[in-house]
Amino acid sequence: MEKTFYITTTLPYVNADPHVGFAMEFIRADVVARYKSLQGYDVFFNTGTDEHGNKLYTEALKANLSPQAYVDGYAEKFRGLANLLNITPSVHFIRTTDEHHMKAAQVFWTKVYDNGYIYKKQYQTKYCTGCELEKTDSEVDENDCCLIHVGRKVEYINEENYFFAYSRLADKLQTFYDAHPTFVIPDFRYNEMKAFLKNGLHDFSISRVTEKMPWGVPVPGDESQVMYVWFDALVNYISTLGYPLLEDDFEKYWVRGTPVQYCGKDNTRQQSSMWQAMLIAADLPQSEHIVVNGFINSGGQKMSKSIGNVINPYDVVARFNGVAGELASDVLRYYLLRHMNSFEDSDMTNESLDDAYTANLCNGLGNLTSRVMKMVTNYEVEYLLPTDADLLEFNDAVPEDFHTKIDQFDLKAAMDDIWREVNSLDWLIQNKEPFKVAKTDIDEARRIVGDLAIRLYIIGFLLQPFMPKTAETIMGLVKEKKNPEKPLFNRRN
Repeated sequence: MEKTFYITTTLPYVNADPHVGFAMEFIRADVVARYKSLQGYDVFFNTGTDEHGNKLYTEALKANLSPQAYVDGYAEKFRGLANLLNITPSVHFIRTTDEHHMKAAQVFWTKVYDNGYIYKKQYQTKYCTGCELEKTDSEVDENDCCLIHVGRKVEYINEENYFFAYSRLADKLQTFYDAHPTFVIPDFRYNEMKAFLKNGLHDFSISRVTEKMPWGVPVPGDESQVMYVWFDALVNYISTLGYPLLEDDFEKYWVRGTPVQYCGKDNTRQQSSMWQAMLIAADLPQSEHIVVNGFINSGGQKMSKSIGNVINPYDVVARFNGVAGELASDVLRYYLLRHMNSFEDSDMTNESLDDAYTANLCNGLGNLTSRVMKMVTNYEVEYLLPTDADLLEFNDAVPEDFHTKIDQFDLKAAMDDIWREVNSLDWLIQNKEPFKVAKTDIDEARRIVGDLAIRLYIIGFLLQPFMPKTAETIMGLVKEKKNPEKPLFNRRN
């Protein structure tokens, strides 16, 4: 039977330029997608942009633009990340303003409505436009400001909307959680969701009055209302597969596949609870895993435009173009994959990035490649390289548990395994000194260098999902027995 795999990022809200937090999520999902492709899976990799809601409507009016023109500009910046970060070319990019997505959202709504999980009522609530979420009293401070968007006062909504009967799905959601002990990764995020469920679910509004906020997907059969942005946006994970029209892809990747969703920790509730309840209400299968990232802080503070510490991935890659050339995207990929915790919050500054580049790419991997390949060419070394099939198996050539770590989404741990191998080869060169051995025993020197070349090739192979251009360069040099014409990673001035 054909092996299929589906993975998706969240869809970033297009109210600001891309930042390294989403770049990290995008890159991590790309690593898993590339890894599964290497294993022979038919992979569907999804990303895109979330483009409806009151926040975008308000910002468009302030900018004196139509909402569509406003989101078009930002959407292209996010679409451009695929090329900037060297994301696999097969990635699918969906926008929630795409016509097929909006039709899918309406079909999904109708299914949930027909199943009795949508109703209409008058209500009052506190609402944070920044989060695009309703807020309880415990989620605002004494000044009625959102605890996440510090200093932003919540709005008071008093209108008639459609509601999702979230509370009625608590038992079914609990049954699902009980049957899937590794559904949310890591465990401590899953425990947060279990506690959230235990405290009781509350029905939430899933529409807005068109007269006040027209920028959304029209509610089927009621033009006076548009869908609430979260209800609309979550449907992208199946609309990108052609739901409900292209049943073959939807069946292959969602129903018969194992859908994996990456998200930031501020999206855990929406992805692992709200969306799963919506799927149950629509009689559709749930996701296989929700993988939750921590935040990236900078200099010990949350990234903020007002503080001026937001790091833009476009700026990072541009900084390294002069010293790393076509490998500049891999510099950022390396840092976000190895120096950011797989699940906890981490800190990043331009200074820490520069230090890691010098120590681990210039003096580490790049220097190692030059030293090994120079000896290969100088001593005319011959060797037999392992096959791809061998390296995808659990064997002595690959670090212990390397494959398991990727399967468990601990990508930092897998990268640390690779760099232990880089350091091990450096140690072997320093201790066996093949350049000295060659003066008295050329056959022994060739044996040592041949072993180094094979192990360097394995490092390149293992790097393929993580740093694809670097991996391609290293593997090509070893296969062709060539010395690099210039350092892979030049020093910064």
